[in-house]
Amino acid sequence: MNKRDIIIERAKRAREKKAGLGDDINLERYNTAGSEHDALKSLAEVPQEHKQSLLRAGIEPSESGRSGSFLLQDRSVVFSRVKSPGLELMSTTEALKRHEWLATDYLWKAIPVDMDKYTADVELDETNGYFIRAKANSKVTIPVQACLFITTDKTGQKVHNIIIAEENSELHIITGCSVAHAVQSALHLGVSEFYVKRGAKITFTMIHNWSEGVEVRPRTAVVIEDDGTFISNYILMTPVKSLQTYPTAYCEGKNARANFQSIIYASGNARIDMGSRAVLKGERSRAEIISRVLATDNAEVIARGEVIGEGANASGHIECRGLMLSDNAAITSIPELKAVRKDLDLSHEAAVGKIAEEAILYLMARGLSEEEATSVIIRGFLNVDITGLPEALARETKKMLDMSLEKVM
Repeated sequence: MNKRDIIIERAKRAREKKAGLGDDINLERYNTAGSEHDALKSLAEVPQEHKQSLLRAGIEPSESGRSGSFLLQDRSVVFSRVKSPGLELMSTTEALKRHEWLATDYLWKAIPVDMDKYTADVELDETNGYFIRAKANSKVTIPVQACLFITTDKTGQKVHNIIIAEENSELHIITGCSVAHAVQSALHLGVSEFYVKRGAKITFTMIHNWSEGVEVRPRTAVVIEDDGTFISNYILMTPVKSLQTYPTAYCEGKNARANFQSIIYASGNARIDMGSRAVLKGERSRAEIISRVLATDNAEVIARGEVIGEGANASGHIECRGLMLSDNAAITSIPELKAVRKDLDLSHEAAVGKIAEEAILYLMARGLSEEEATSVIIRGFLNVDITGLPEALARETKKMLDMSLEKVM
């Protein structure tokens, strides 16, 4: 039995394996049959009705200020273009055909295929995904954009993404997941494996633009080698039915670094179980996990964070802050630290509260309405310093956050 057959057999055995966290999903409610779409010559050909959905997920239809673009609509790759030397961008399906080493050295190496029923289903019923690679010594500082877009009702979108930054390369990515207004119910399963080689850097900004009928189960892992850096910025400002995600960074090398920053606005009846984990294996490896969570209406959020210190002189910090905007919402903060050596520096802080009445009164006394005062406070609460971004990308990320806030406030 060859390696591929072994992977498939492992996936089949895990078909009914429930995830350890989050509500269970009945996968049979969704299908991948049909929903095929024709390729586009440019993103400008995206129907006008969909362009706003793409913009709110950080995708620029004009491709201006982008080094490459990728669009998956339901299960079809409808657009892929590279504009920067040293960059590879295509569907994972195509990349596996072109590069034999991809299956041997990377596929299902960071995440086990039998982790749960969702990873198993991605293997057994995959509907493409994206492959992004910065070649050795390439500096792709103008961001690549990739979008996973659902436009057909009751679709199950199941993708496997593989991202590689070769030695001493730099790669900046804006990726968005979005859904068309007409979609009432859908499923998104996304497996993402990141590989940060020696001296390389990946900055990954993810915008989720879902709706109240979408169930989402991302599975993400990052492997970081000596002097490698991985920075993740995650933004969710729109309703979602349920979401469970717990990306893990394995800081394998010396001076490996991982930063996770998450901004969550939970509304409606959303059920969100999210967080980030860092395993510090390398000497002097370090990690920082920062989250800001707002909960309103009947939303429930579990915000997790875990740092496991194993390498000599490793350091890590978790900061989770929650703001309650409704008596019917709920936020649970669960920071965890685990140390197996004495020369570690691990810390955490967590706080959940409400908007202070005196802060609102203070701003109202200076001429703002109560609504304006509340908006100012919320914007200040969400003003996480997005670190590690080139200036242009930092402006882009702030613009996307402002767009999301305008929609929900």
